[in-house]
Amino acid sequence: MFADLHLHTHFSDGTFSPEELVNHASRAGLSTIALTDHDTVEGCDRTARACGEKGIGFIPGTELTGEFENHEIHLLGYYLDTTHVGLLSEILKFQKVRQTRIVEMVSRLNRLGIPLQTEVVFKLANCQSPGRPHVARALVQEGFCSSLDEAFDRFLKQSRPGWVPKFRISAFEAVDLIHRAGGLAVLAHPGLNRSDDAIPVLKGAGLDGLECFHTKHSPSASEHYAGLARKYDLLITGGSDCHGMSKGKPLIGTVKLPMEYVRLMNDRQNTTRISSFNPG
Repeated sequence: MFADLHLHTHFSDGTFSPEELVNHASRAGLSTIALTDHDTVEGCDRTARACGEKGIGFIPGTELTGEFENHEIHLLGYYLDTTHVGLLSEILKFQKVRQTRIVEMVSRLNRLGIPLQTEVVFKLANCQSPGRPHVARALVQEGFCSSLDEAFDRFLKQSRPGWVPKFRISAFEAVDLIHRAGGLAVLAHPGLNRSDDAIPVLKGAGLDGLECFHTKHSPSASEHYAGLARKYDLLITGGSDCHGMSKGKPLIGTVKLPMEYVRLMNDRQNTTRISSFNPG
């Protein structure tokens, strides 16, 4: 009985449809999954229906980009009300900024003599939350790069000529937005963002959990963050961060979070919901 709580579809920068993602989850023997597309909850309804057909538990979520002391960190929101007006309004702003960022990336590439067209990127992305991976895929598709790695290494990594900084709200705003939409706020892959210093501060601002288990966390890193989660009374979560096929196979299910951690998340969410209806 395992869960994978960090997954993406083509509603952001993944390549799987919700139905394809759930089929892979079923083949991996997962009991519960969460959809955490970047700056959108559009894929949650379809993923929920597909999970229902397969008998898989589903947690609606998203992944937001935040800033803490000039460093980028990512916040995962779980158990979100995907119809929450405030959440949808803010997400729409984030999506507009993402689209503008794509235009600027392509413009910079054009100035380098690479005649990539924005229409090609947006057509390939076919979603409201495009990102750098879509530009990389377009560069490969149009023959300007031989691989995604080359596209990022030559043009799209930070400090490369096609890099454009990402819009970020403060981490505190991200936590608050998740809470206002009825969700739990979890710091994503802290080992990748070197965000240890942020943990106690964000805990004070209402952070609910840490993503201790992640594809790019070593066993020692996972244990380190599990220790910090216990120290600060934070929920322990984990997921593969699957965006589609990687080296011929999907990452979904490669990080197996024991269901006991999901039950603790459910308990925390239920307690939070009850207390919100009974203030004081």
